[in-house]
Amino acid sequence: MSSIKITKLPNGLRIVTDAVPSIESVAVGVWVGVGTRNEDLDINGAAHMVEHMLFKGTKNRDAQEIAETIEDVGGHMNAYTSREVTSYHIHLLKEDAALALDVLSDMIQNSIMPDDEIERERKVIIQEIGMCHDTPDDVIFDHYFERAYPNQALGAPILGKSKIITDIKRDALMGYVERFYTPSNLVICASGNLDHDEFIGLIEDKFNDLPANQNNNKSPADYQGGEVREVRDLEQSHIILGFQGVKRISDDYYTAQILATILGSGMSSRLFQEVREKRALVYSIYSFHSAYSDDGQFGIYAGTGPDKLPELIPVICEEIKKIGTTITNEELERAKAQLRSSTLMARESMMNRADQHAKAILLQGKIFTSEDIIKSINGIEIADLEKIADKIFSSSPTLAALGPLGQLESFDKIKQRLTP
Repeated sequence: MSSIKITKLPNGLRIVTDAVPSIESVAVGVWVGVGTRNEDLDINGAAHMVEHMLFKGTKNRDAQEIAETIEDVGGHMNAYTSREVTSYHIHLLKEDAALALDVLSDMIQNSIMPDDEIERERKVIIQEIGMCHDTPDDVIFDHYFERAYPNQALGAPILGKSKIITDIKRDALMGYVERFYTPSNLVICASGNLDHDEFIGLIEDKFNDLPANQNNNKSPADYQGGEVREVRDLEQSHIILGFQGVKRISDDYYTAQILATILGSGMSSRLFQEVREKRALVYSIYSFHSAYSDDGQFGIYAGTGPDKLPELIPVICEEIKKIGTTITNEELERAKAQLRSSTLMARESMMNRADQHAKAILLQGKIFTSEDIIKSINGIEIADLEKIADKIFSSSPTLAALGPLGQLESFDKIKQRLTP
């Protein structure tokens, strides 16, 4: 019998618990179905800045008290902002679950965003943006998404841009919370040693002053592709070559994950073996599939010495062209084993469990058990991989390149290499 229970309150707030009685802790969090793609472009970075500001004081606690309340009982508190989800979460001992909900409800409902804290946090976030700018294998992904989804919030950088962060006003941040942090847009989830009915009672007591629900339909993703190059004086050239993938709720989602695993995930993958082990063209190379509620991205990242580019690009293109017709049963079974193991190992972390359940509710409308996921993985056949490879690699490519690029061939030449 599944340990997962779901309750939807009359106001639309969804509550998920995953009871694991054998442990001494509980991971508790509030997940909001809002991220970078929900922003207006003139306030890009608002979702991330709001995430920071909710730690900076409420009607009942200042920033230091928020931190000390959780750490005084040995708990750990954190948050993140992604393109479609924002999360505030706490991991602590089971007897302190009510305290965690008290702090989280205070942050979500009673944040005051003091002007002095906003001014301080601007400086922190601008430093964070600068740190990202100085990390080529981070900034290359910002370039990639801005090119894949130009002039769209889905393609905008999660951290925002320094000029916008410098100018953003308190009213815009408070308005963002009022607009998006509503009951129907929240999931409160906990995994660990807890009782579902008691947890519901605590939430009904604590989360009773949320903003009214609003209609906040986001614009559909519009993948376009193309290229972006930034010449910079670096030791390495950083490349992402990507394509349109599949959305999170697609029946082909796990097929695309298997394809990414075979192509470039792990030391046994094709790209690692051919590009790094046999030819020594890179230190780092991998493939990825990032899925969203209505679209996805399938890409390959490589960091290499600029003198290796003339050899590297043709090899990557050749591996892409041939994978759809040359996958073996051995590769398929190995990739299935990797996905099965990662699925089951993730359940050993209470925080991972809570995060996966909450995002599934927000992005897919339901929770898939480990058994459901493994059944989907086990059912994938070579013919499915051939079909999804043809679909993905026939889409218009996106190329992002950063560093010394004098030896990187033209985008048209790369597209020609990818032509069957």
